[in-house]
Amino acid sequence: MKSLSLALVFAILFTAVGPASSGERITIGEVEEVVIVPLGIALPARIDTGSGMSSLGVRDFSVQGEMVEFSLPAKFGNLKLRLPLLGWQRIKTTEGPGKRRPVVELELRLGSVPLHTQVTLNNRSHMKYPLLIGRKTLEKGSFIVDVSRSYTLLPEGRQEVLL
Repeated sequence: MKSLSLALVFAILFTAVGPASSGERITIGEVEEVVIVPLGIALPARIDTGSGMSSLGVRDFSVQGEMVEFSLPAKFGNLKLRLPLLGWQRIKTTEGPGKRRPVVELELRLGSVPLHTQVTLNNRSHMKYPLLIGRKTLEKGSFIVDVSRSYTLLPEGRQEVLL
């Protein structure tokens, strides 16, 4: 009876582990829909293996002590968030060394894969995608990027945003 219980526990543990942990690779495209958990807000994200850090497009961010306050773009609910400031990151851009950006931690979901990751905050209103997923975030899952494809995964945990 005891060995049956242990076998059952191992079966549950190994079944609960997703493809990213079992060594199976998940193919994603150049653009994927990513959900901000627990808000349930889905954003189109550019997958960029050339970028180290991920970046979230925000409006009107301000740093107040150890907290960062910002709003998501109106298209994504204009939701105002307040998160702990983890630090600052200087980002290199094509125009030069770039400005320092605040860094916060977010829980994202790419398909069925949860990704607890750090992102810089930046005004990305001039960019096509409000979220850029960089290498440090991609390393948290077992992803293969196929740039000839887009929107390969169904977003889990998405809720409709009422505007």
